[in-house]
Amino acid sequence: MPNLKSAAKAMRGSARKRVYNIRTKDKFKSAVKVVRKALETGNAEEAQKALSTAFAALDKAAKKHVIKKNTASRRKSRLAKAVNKAKTSK
Repeated sequence: MPNLKSAAKAMRGSARKRVYNIRTKDKFKSAVKVVRKALETGNAEEAQKALSTAFAALDKAAKKHVIKKNTASRRKSRLAKAVNKAKTSK
């Protein structure tokens, strides 16, 4: 337990932030899973539609500093590459 009043306040704040961070992480992870699932089933058009949702979720997570900017960029790049590969292989 915190000894100082300011440490107790910081602990409460970090607990609140943790909830928001987990919620944001869950959103982008589930959005990415939707794209990956569509790619596994071979549905390139559905993956393309879900891609924009995943991009938005990743951008929001990076904006809120839940993940780093380059991590979001890397994940977006790999998703786009996979979707484009699925579209051209048809």
